[in-house]
Amino acid sequence: MQRKKNTDLKYKAIIFDLDGTLTDTLEDLYLSVNYALRSIGLPERQLDEVRRFVGNGVRKLVERAVPEGTETTVLEKCFEAFRAHYIIHCQDHTCLYPGIATLLMTLHAKGYRMAVVSNKLQTGVDELARTFLKGVIDVAIGEQPSIPRKPEPDMVEEALRQLGISKEEAVYVGDSDVDLQTAQNAGLPCISVLWGFRSRDFLVAHGATMFAEVPQDVLALV
Repeated sequence: MQRKKNTDLKYKAIIFDLDGTLTDTLEDLYLSVNYALRSIGLPERQLDEVRRFVGNGVRKLVERAVPEGTETTVLEKCFEAFRAHYIIHCQDHTCLYPGIATLLMTLHAKGYRMAVVSNKLQTGVDELARTFLKGVIDVAIGEQPSIPRKPEPDMVEEALRQLGISKEEAVYVGDSDVDLQTAQNAGLPCISVLWGFRSRDFLVAHGATMFAEVPQDVLALV
């Protein structure tokens, strides 16, 4: 799809969170967490518990999933089991949320530059970007040793650097309190989506002021 010149747009770039914003990854994360817990004899977690645990990267996800007081050696075994399982099974049930594909194609056609910034491991981000976002997302940044995780602003700043866009010309779109804090730290306005891992009440309590109930609502806000 041909991209138009974006001289008349309110923003020139949109920075998206991935899990809970563009892709519904919860089922695969939940299954990999419970595989890891089960493999070392720890109690499994419910889906809503895993939903609350996501947002700060997979290591923090596993740290939250294991019982409080778990020894470091056991935690490391659990994390390695999770990572090995998730690399293989990260796309078993994962898909774009309804309406996201149309939103991204429309934004691309209108001339927006777009990036993904995620606390998911870079290998997972690359895999999902190849499968679901090819041709519409210009930059995809995941967890890597050289860039601090969200809510630090570094991932957003690196995405903007690669896009060649200033923060004054960009907006952030995410589904969580981590995303709100990331946008604030990076100096970007934030659109909070309501189809992801957090409720409207939760997001309001953490400072959200702009909301998209469905993907099409994003178009009216950018």
